[in-house]
Amino acid sequence: MDVLSVVGARPQFVKAAAVSQQLQDDHEEIMVHTGQHYDAELSEVFFDELALPEPDFHLGIGSDTHARQTAAMMTELEQIVDDESPDVVLVYGDTNSTLAGALVAAKSSPTLAHVEAGLRSHDWSMPEEVNRRITDHCSDLLFAPGSHAKDTLEQEGITEGVFISGDVMYDTLLQIRDELCESEFDEFTVPDEYVLATVHRAKNTDTRDRLAAIIDAFEQLSVPVIFPAHPRTVAALNEYGLWERATAATRIIDPVNYGQFIKLVEGAACVATDSGGVQKEAFYLDTPCVTLRETTEWIETIDAGWNTLVGAEREQIVDAVRAAADPPAKPDLYGSGNAAVRIVSQLERQVDCAD
Repeated sequence: MDVLSVVGARPQFVKAAAVSQQLQDDHEEIMVHTGQHYDAELSEVFFDELALPEPDFHLGIGSDTHARQTAAMMTELEQIVDDESPDVVLVYGDTNSTLAGALVAAKSSPTLAHVEAGLRSHDWSMPEEVNRRITDHCSDLLFAPGSHAKDTLEQEGITEGVFISGDVMYDTLLQIRDELCESEFDEFTVPDEYVLATVHRAKNTDTRDRLAAIIDAFEQLSVPVIFPAHPRTVAALNEYGLWERATAATRIIDPVNYGQFIKLVEGAACVATDSGGVQKEAFYLDTPCVTLRETTEWIETIDAGWNTLVGAEREQIVDAVRAAADPPAKPDLYGSGNAAVRIVSQLERQVDCAD
């Protein structure tokens, strides 16, 4: 079985690591890196750490408007799919790389498989919501991380080719957690108690009032805030004249590698984030999460009491972080760490059937 995997952003590298490991012995994988995350700390370092195969194709697309970036990816991917003739095109998550791979595969002969299908924030202002919905409705095989995602697909009329696989991010975390958590920090000393913050979504970084309210909330917390700052966020803080306030309220550090980040998540009293992937990583590492959004695609973590939606409201952020000290018992939601095995087994069955 020849599988063409499309990745382009940090969470996709983490997800693809588990599936690539299962493919490597018996199948041929063609890895395409679109270049959506092009900073070394957001891209190449993850390939090294996660033992991902070097990309067979690195498109180097980089930043642009959504339309231009997606179109550039599609142009390159279409030629690669034509030349390589894979049996399966495998896409992950909800980025523009996901959408580009899905649209190209849907208009050609390979089977299109979507890992992390069925997630919905129901917030159409998020580009990711558009990407994941379109991808699901184009896909031949849909791998849902849990039963809620499967039910969502059924409500939208998607019932064929749907499988509950569990979450491949959990696979990767379990496989390399001990090794990664040996990572050390040369630049700074990690305090005994702290909140870990990540802010990068356009809704928060492109609106000064929202970003200012988040920084103000961090300033009111009684424990230090460690803030690995995304390049987009650094640019926004400087543009809005918030850099000095941010550096006074938090300990801003450069983006860290995966092992260091996991170590920070595991040691934090709470995580405050607008990332989808970090919400799950916090859950897996028994760290309460406060989500700086009004909606989330990971509804189960909210229902379980381990995640709280606060948007960019200063008082709500402060109250939620303080309340996160005493979470309830944690349920198992997204499988037991064998999602990649299930995915590859189903791909083998479906491709054999198609043959």
